[in-house]
Amino acid sequence: MQDLLYGMDDASARRIVVSAREVWKVYQMGSVETHALRGVSLDIFAGEYMSIMGPSGSGKSTLFNMIGGLDKPTSGKVFIDEVDIAQLDAFELAWLRCRKIGYVFQTFNLIPVMTCLENVSLPMVFAGLSADDAREKAAGLLKLVGLGERLKHKPPQLSGGQQQRVACARALANDPAILLADEPTGNLDLKTGEEIIELLHRLKEEHGVTIITATHDMKMLAVSDRVVWIRDGLCDRIEERKALDIRIGEIR
Repeated sequence: MQDLLYGMDDASARRIVVSAREVWKVYQMGSVETHALRGVSLDIFAGEYMSIMGPSGSGKSTLFNMIGGLDKPTSGKVFIDEVDIAQLDAFELAWLRCRKIGYVFQTFNLIPVMTCLENVSLPMVFAGLSADDAREKAAGLLKLVGLGERLKHKPPQLSGGQQQRVACARALANDPAILLADEPTGNLDLKTGEEIIELLHRLKEEHGVTIITATHDMKMLAVSDRVVWIRDGLCDRIEERKALDIRIGEIR
């Protein structure tokens, strides 16, 4: 995939894979309306590393859920590869999430009674791959994330960082074009968090996967191609990594 991506001309390399258009999300709680998103528009390009950042309650997790098809907007549209995901029925949306998107969550979401190999191979079996082929591919993915010697271990036998690596391998199970990571370093210590950030960056660089993260972790800035800052449900600004003015202890 990487060779294909880097072999494209510049226009093709900037192909839009996710497009949000005037996305609003309103939650109704009794007579009270909460506007989580207020008309956000955003394009994300193939093969880029995009970080969605903002304070708690800003709407970044809501936007993340819209992009991942985990929730639907109150109004506006979200397109993945030019498909309006709000128009998909439950079966079509499940197919798209299974085939196009990989998810990495802050709490890992691994099945504790299953081995690493079983956790990673399960999405492939759901997608129709034979059990033998799924196990072989899962073993390769675990090796890719540095856990080739942990195939038969179960999540409770692993550190937090190792569990998140398993989650990254599982996210790649069906060769997704997009990997969505929701606070992937939130439950990890500083050193382990840096290792996961580097792993995500390597997946982007070596395999051409589009990485989209919702995060508070400022260390993510070092590997992001662009950063979208969400504040009060609005897209405050979108910045190229090289344009960020970073100072010790603050970002301007």
